[in-house]
Amino acid sequence: MSDAAPADLLRILDRQRAACLRAGPPDLKQRRTDLRRLKAEILKRRIEIVRALKTDFGQRSERESAIVELIPLVQSINYMIRHVGQWMKPERRHVSTYFQFGRAWVVRQPVGVVGIIAPWNYPVSLALVPLATAIAAGNRAMLKPSEFTPATSAVIGEIVQAVFPPEQISVVTGNGEMGAAFSALPFDHILFTGSTAVGKKVAEAAASNLTPVTLELGGKSPVVIEPGFSMQWVADRVAFGKLINAGQTCVAPDYVLIHEGDKDVFATAYQDAVKKLHPGGYAGSPDYTAILNQHHYERLSGLIDNAETQGARVIRLGNDSTADHVLAPVLLLDVTPQMAVMEEEIFGPVLPVLTYRTLDEAIAFINARPRPLALYYFGDNRIERDRLLKRTVSGNVTINGTLMHYVQDDLPFGGVGESGIGAYHGKEGFMALTHPRGIYKQGRFNVATMLQPPFGKLTDVITNFILR
Repeated sequence: MSDAAPADLLRILDRQRAACLRAGPPDLKQRRTDLRRLKAEILKRRIEIVRALKTDFGQRSERESAIVELIPLVQSINYMIRHVGQWMKPERRHVSTYFQFGRAWVVRQPVGVVGIIAPWNYPVSLALVPLATAIAAGNRAMLKPSEFTPATSAVIGEIVQAVFPPEQISVVTGNGEMGAAFSALPFDHILFTGSTAVGKKVAEAAASNLTPVTLELGGKSPVVIEPGFSMQWVADRVAFGKLINAGQTCVAPDYVLIHEGDKDVFATAYQDAVKKLHPGGYAGSPDYTAILNQHHYERLSGLIDNAETQGARVIRLGNDSTADHVLAPVLLLDVTPQMAVMEEEIFGPVLPVLTYRTLDEAIAFINARPRPLALYYFGDNRIERDRLLKRTVSGNVTINGTLMHYVQDDLPFGGVGESGIGAYHGKEGFMALTHPRGIYKQGRFNVATMLQPPFGKLTDVITNFILR
């Protein structure tokens, strides 16, 4: 891990690029070996990782950290180890009739050096899954973890240092100034996970170098509930998705759209679901996560106060601890679109509920806002569900559940519009971080040799035949 100044970042990048050019792309055996070594070091430091996360958040369940950080990370690495050989195989492509004596194929070539900028909410998995993807794709990488989780960033640095030489993988730490300098480097690709506001700055900096980007951002991910559907079923799954990591999840359910006749039934069911998840309460609970810092705690408190001032019914479902920045779940009823809580991503355990009369109203409400990173639908009416999915655009979708699309390794993960650019995970991650190099081997005989000067009657015959 480097404590280098921003001015030293280019030197680190140049060192990696020189090593990349000198050694060439790693073969399949080397990639699998690197992935296995990374996985082994993660598992070796499992206790250090969950304790560092608890240190950074103040209150975070070690079991939850293992479930939401380590399990998806290890499963993703396992998936890459199993499938990277298949992804690396040259892909044969069609050759037109007039070039049949030639052959064409595509080889996925590593782009070179990848810059990875990780966020604070899942600082382990959202740093190391992109890193593992870069390795599987045959690249070298520079990784910048979040400055808001210093203990976790230190462990990540130790993991990388134990497995890789700095000319292959480097971890650099620092504040916003370092982040700005990092995103301005002439990488071969940048993979950023974080807020839309910062993502725009990363894209702007990358554009000056014509560096392609994958931006995993956020947004207000809606839950649409079909009229009359089992509310306890819905409430249990929405509460699970909303309260994991205290709502500090980019694909957390942000708000609920429910038929006006079902609002009160859902509200009761949701309160029961919240109590079942943490029967002992929330402040001081070893199984509930604190808000990262006082700034974000105050931001969320401000959203709640703003909603209440404008007429929302605030239902607090536990005791807070301001000193430990623990915010118990909050249900907001009678919410209007003008409230601040509906104008920005919540990123906390606050759930606004809005009503609709027809599915067309719900669709129009979603489409009037920036495209979300995730969309959730609960219901058995396939016709209505398919109509919603066809008429809205979002990142991924989970039906009759929340979050679970994220851990499907064979699905691409990514947003659209303000929720992101590009996708990764599994094969799509490999594709994003490689260049599809098209190769054509010309045969001894082909039509092209007959369409060269000096032109004559045979040229006209062939040209007219092709242009039929």
